[in-house]
Parts: sequence; structure tokens; C-alpha cells
Amino acid sequence: MDSLCRYAHRPLAFLFSYIRSRPIAHATILTCVLAAVGFSVGTQYAIKFLVDALSKGAPDTANPWPAFICVCGFIAGDALFWRVAGWIASDTFVRVTGDLRRDLFEHLMGHSPSYFADRLPGMLTSRVTATSNACFTVENMFIWNVLPPCVATATAIALVGTVSIPMALGLLIIAAILIVAMFKIAANGKPLHHEFASKAAAVDGEMADVVGNVLLVKAFGGLAQERRRFNATVRGEMTARRRSLRYLEKLRILHASITVVLIVCLLAWGVLLWQKGAATTGEVVLVCTLGLSVLHATRDLAVALVDVTQHLARLSEAVETLLVPHELHDHPNAKPLESARGITFKDVTFRYRGGRAVLKNFNLHVEPGQRVGIVGPSGAGKSTLLSLLQRLHDVQGGRILIDGQDISQITQESLRAAIAVVPQDICLFHRSLIENIRYSRPDADDAAVMKAAAAAHCEFIEQLPEGFDTIVGDRGLKLSGGQRQRIALARAFLRDAPILLLDEATSSLDYEVEEQIREASARLMEGRTVFAIAHRLSTLRNFDRIVVLKGGQIIHDGPPSELITAEGRYNEFIHREIHGRRANIPEEVAGSPVYALTV
Repeated sequence: MDSLCRYAHRPLAFLFSYIRSRPIAHATILTCVLAAVGFSVGTQYAIKFLVDALSKGAPDTANPWPAFICVCGFIAGDALFWRVAGWIASDTFVRVTGDLRRDLFEHLMGHSPSYFADRLPGMLTSRVTATSNACFTVENMFIWNVLPPCVATATAIALVGTVSIPMALGLLIIAAILIVAMFKIAANGKPLHHEFASKAAAVDGEMADVVGNVLLVKAFGGLAQERRRFNATVRGEMTARRRSLRYLEKLRILHASITVVLIVCLLAWGVLLWQKGAATTGEVVLVCTLGLSVLHATRDLAVALVDVTQHLARLSEAVETLLVPHELHDHPNAKPLESARGITFKDVTFRYRGGRAVLKNFNLHVEPGQRVGIVGPSGAGKSTLLSLLQRLHDVQGGRILIDGQDISQITQESLRAAIAVVPQDICLFHRSLIENIRYSRPDADDAAVMKAAAAAHCEFIEQLPEGFDTIVGDRGLKLSGGQRQRIALARAFLRDAPILLLDEATSSLDYEVEEQIREASARLMEGRTVFAIAHRLSTLRNFDRIVVLKGGQIIHDGPPSELITAEGRYNEFIHREIHGRRANIPEEVAGSPVYALTV
């Protein structure tokens, strides 16, 4: 999909690449439109013969019927070919927008997390829609509003030449001057159209951002504040749109004024030719109707070009934003991950864009099947380790190896297939519970999903009115924090991957449920290599090893039984947690033997 990036600054080439993918359908539409325009202009020439036939002799001697049949044939041909073109276009143009949306979605989802961190999701999705709509509009306008006036003008001028060469040359020069001048003036308004496109996208992004955080807005009484902010954004968009539309209207007024003067002059010229006997009545009618057609065609063409320019500005702005090269690529010779057990961080250096180094010459080796707990203060690099292991970012130095295979040399798909993740910020789709659990293994049957849910102690599902078919709401808002975490654990059970990453997997659970999950997690960890970030150090008591980080460096590393007796940060964390938990749990629990074992 990175092949799309070459079109980032070439919106027309981007659109044409999709037109080329359906050559026969587009060629048929083009042929039908050209034929329809030919019949449309030819109808006026056929009327010239009908007028001449009617003006010759008395009604009882004239024979206008051949000319009448010719006019009817041209009218029928005009209507037929327009409808054939419209019928084919109604399918072809829609298919183009579908192809385009699919490709843009695939390209968008190929970006690294840092790309999404810098942009509003609502703005990105609105730009996908804007790109699709702009391509559809540009293609439609070219076929129905740009091409017909061009062909009609050229044909009409040629037919006027059969009556008066000077008149045809005059029309040709005037039409050319009008089209070029109008297009150049329209192009000068491109910055205004770009500004409007950008402001419109900002409104969509702002709205999606607020709607996505509606609970935060309600919690802090921020409705009035958000209303003021949104009103200011809408005012900016309205101002930009008003400037864009008024520029277009000034252009239309200019063309209308010129057209009125030219039509009067053309009509006078035709009458003078008739008075001199240089033109028949039918030819005067022909010249006048064709002249009007030419001038109206230039108006339609100018207006269409202005509108196309505006939509191209929107298309250009959206394409420039979306078609950014991916930061993460599979190596050209990438191979699937063969096995996934032992993990090694070797001299790894990493910094987020624009920030300080989070890890510098970091080294860590984890034996196959080893359970490693990672602790440390905020900003120590704990979550960064998990992100780098999943290759959500590329390291700036060093290597990360899984069973000796450098993860930068293996396919991202096979790497992530070997990893099950339970994140701190649980991500759920606005879908049913069974779909959310099955997401980790789409081919799993219902029995496997329910088994995973039972292993994660998701008994609450049975109490819901629709059970596993319950829709969880946007990002799972219908569920409590603990319920969402148990769904995430169920996904990990179902994934059944050799590497398990737990990022605060029990942070939102109460004491009783935490014990249930701890027991279930112990079964899940058997035979797997485990990385677990935890603030509740009691969740790591049965781990093989604890790694304590500070400032991106390992300051303690060893079994929990050793670290708890040694002086250092881990010992401080343990004592802080003991005092904190004693203050927040019932006295009968704090004094029980079970509690003593947990710490």
C-alpha cells in the first residue's frame, strides 16, 4: 500500500489510477457521452433543415417530413446515449469509490501508533470520506459537466463555420479567451478552497474528539466550555466557506455579464447576414442557436471548472494527509517467525520522536518459558519494552531477538500472531461480547470462546439480558473496568500464543476477583514466555524473575524471594504496597493468612 504514497502530491494521477483499473466501463461511458453530445448539437443543425423546408413554397408543395424525421432521430439518439452512459456510470463510479475507500483504509491501518498519536481519529476518517466523495464528484463532473461543453463548443463552432467562417473564428477566439480566463481566475481561488477543506476537516475531528470523550466532558461539567470551543471552530469553517463561495459567485457574475453582451452582438450579426441575403432563415436560426449553445457551454464549462477546482483542492488536501509513507515496513526478505520462546534485547536504543532516549544500550535476556515481572516508576520504559517487542516502533539502535531471529527481519503478521496482549487501556469494539473475545482468533468456534470466557472468570456475561450477544457500546462503555479487563484476559486465553504480555492486567479488579484472575492467569502462563508490568507487586509473587527499571536502565534483576530481602527500590515498593493495601481492605482480610501470602 506504500505504492499509494507516490500520489501524495498528484491528486489527479491518484484518481486516474482507479479509472485505469476499469478501462472498458470508462471507455464505454466516454463513447456514449461523446455520441450524446454529437446528437445534441446535431439536433440544432437538423432543425435548420426543418426551418428551411418549412420556409420553401406553400404548405401544399413543401415536404418537411424528411427533416422532421431527422430531428426526431437526433433527439432520440441524444436521450438514448445519455441514459446508457448514466446507467453504466451509476455502477462504475460507485465501484471506484469502493476500491478507493478500501485502499485508503488499508493504507491508514498500516501506519505506526505515532502517526495516530499526532492526529485526531475523526479528522482521519473524515478525510477518507472526503477523498472518496471528492473523487466521485470530480469524475462525475468531468463526464457530465466538463467534457460535454468542450465537445459541444468545438462541434458548434465547426457547424457555424458552414454558414460564416468569420463568425466561427470569432466564436472560437471568444470561447478560448473566456475558458482560459475563467479557469485562471478560478485557479487563483485555490488557497480559499484549501482553507475551507482544512477547516471542514477540523470541525469533523473536533466533534469526534468531544463525542469520544463525552464521559470526561460530563464528569468535569465541560459542556459549556466545549460548546464555546466548537462554536469557534464552526465559525472558522463558516468564514472559510463563505469566502470560497463568494469568490465563485463573483466569477459567475463576471461570466454572465460578458455572455449577455456577446449574445446580443451575435444575434445582431445573424440578422445583418439575413438582410444581405448571405444567410437563409434556417441558417440564421442555426447561427443563433449554436452561438447561444457555445456561450452557454463556456458558462457551464467555467462553472464546472471552478467547482472541479474546489473539489480538487479538497482531494489534494485529503490525499496529502493520508498518503504519508508508513514508518514500519516488512524487510524485503522478511521470513515468518519459526518459533517464539526466548527473548533478547541486545544494546537496544530507542527514543520517541522529538523526545529524550527512553532506552539506551539496553540489554535483557529472557529464557524460554520464563515469567518476568517488570516494575518501576512512571516513565521508566516499562510499556516501551512491550511496544518494541510487538514492533509497534522500530528501535534506533541494537536488536530485539526471538529465538535468535531479529524481529526486524521477520514478517509483522507472524510476529504478532505469536503474541497475546492484555493492555492496560482495554480496547473493545462497538460489537457483541462474543465478537470482541473472538477477535484474537477469528476462526474459533463458540465453544472455544465460551471456554476462554470461563477461564477468565467472565461469569457476569450470563447475567446480561442478551448474554454473549450483548453489544458493549463505544469502547466498551457499557461494561465496568473490571469486566473489560476480564474480556481482555479471555481474548488472551483464546489467542493461546507462546508469548504473553500483561500490562497492568489486574489493575481495575477488586481483591476477590483479582485472586480469581491470578489463579486463572497462572494456568494461562504455563509453558509460555511472559512479560508482565504490574504496580500491584503481589501479582508477581510466583514469577521467576523481577526486573526493576529506572530511567530506561535495569537497576535490580532477580527472583522475587531475593529482591524482597535485599535493600533497594523493589523492597521500597513492597513496603509501600503493604501499608497501602492494609489501609484499604477490611481488617479481617488484612489479618488473614491468605493476605500474608499475597505480599
